[in-house]
Amino acid sequence: MVSSGSGAGVEGLGATENKLAPCPNSPNCVSTQSEAKRHAMEPLPYLQTREASKERILSILKGMRRMEIVTLTESTIHVKFRTALWKFVDDVEFLFDDRTRAVHFRSASRVGYYDFGLNRRRMKEISEKYLEAVEN
Repeated sequence: MVSSGSGAGVEGLGATENKLAPCPNSPNCVSTQSEAKRHAMEPLPYLQTREASKERILSILKGMRRMEIVTLTESTIHVKFRTALWKFVDDVEFLFDDRTRAVHFRSASRVGYYDFGLNRRRMKEISEKYLEAVEN
């Protein structure tokens, strides 16, 4: 199912004024828009266009297990991942910023406090696969 609104009714999600929701104080969140070192990651550069960047992200996501697209808009993608064992949900959002030609993202667990680095590892994997297209 794909809906048109960013955040799809999940409280605290969605982009507002070109900003993703801030990470909570818990360590189970990473964001390219966070100034806190423990949450911070680097945004991704655009490929030639927003559409090319978006298609690359979607291609990577569709190759990942336990992923479901929640919302897809002109400037955002929201997907959820379920952990293998306990089926916890992690929300991942991408924001395509035409002004800075950057892809911002946020990945956070819906419940709990620790994620044992899962959100950071996942986003690092997505970033590395995405950057392969930039380098080629």
